[in-house]
Amino acid sequence: MVRNPMRFGVHVFLTEESMGAAEMATAVEDRGLDALWLPEHTHIPTSRRTPYPPGGELPDEYRRCVDPFIGLAVAAAVTSRIRLGAGVIQAALRDPIVTAKAVASLDLYSNGRVEVGVGVGWNEDEIADHGVNFTRRREVAREHVLAMQALWEHDEAEFHGEFVNFDSSWSWPKPQQTDGRGRRGVPVLLGGAAGPKLFSQIVEYGSGWMPLAGGGLTAGVQRLRELATAAGRDPDELAVIPFGSTPGHDKFDYFESLGIGEVIFNLPWGSRDVVLPALDRLAGFVAERRGTAA
Repeated sequence: MVRNPMRFGVHVFLTEESMGAAEMATAVEDRGLDALWLPEHTHIPTSRRTPYPPGGELPDEYRRCVDPFIGLAVAAAVTSRIRLGAGVIQAALRDPIVTAKAVASLDLYSNGRVEVGVGVGWNEDEIADHGVNFTRRREVAREHVLAMQALWEHDEAEFHGEFVNFDSSWSWPKPQQTDGRGRRGVPVLLGGAAGPKLFSQIVEYGSGWMPLAGGGLTAGVQRLRELATAAGRDPDELAVIPFGSTPGHDKFDYFESLGIGEVIFNLPWGSRDVVLPALDRLAGFVAERRGTAA
């Protein structure tokens, strides 16, 4: 089987104190990279009762990150090629009808370049402020995504679940692309560590998996493919995109051996003097990887 060349994207926090979305997107596209991903936190309660998962103090950018769909709309206006990723968004905290409209509108104006990464969230305080039960957040996120997909796919959509309920409705615009299964919609990739709950939802409604930094890939990829096959899905239609990877040729040889076709690097946030040198180093690695370095 002939594989397409590996794709390379970047994930970065944008804030009122960092490079702007337009300059960032242009820099990414001009350097030959393939995607720009922006994260989401609606707010950070000052109580800080929920520890930062990696440990230590919560980085300042978490308090300041812009809305990903606003940032990506700016990015769409100044680029023509790169994919535009929102992620990971906390789908359980977003109104699915409003979010479906925002995503489809962004997809229209970007000519079908949008992807959505979905996570369940780790900050219990933040989630509680949205009125979501922390222990049920995965089930809420699932229904929200399914409701959005119904609105994207059908001219007359309805949804009846435990957390979302609406009768037959019109909602345009529709996405300009398909979600990998031939359905009108955008790719929805689920982020998180390998596990039966996550994989069952990926197989049910997702377009792929975004493992953090590529941890547990060997067993995870095999198990995801097995579950997809058992459910009657073509495992080759599920993308696996390691999120937060660092450059390394041996690592990427390994990724390619697993059939992985795209990776996302983390960029530091800050001024252009901080970000652009890091982006240049990544672009140099990508050019070397592609065999086009001078």
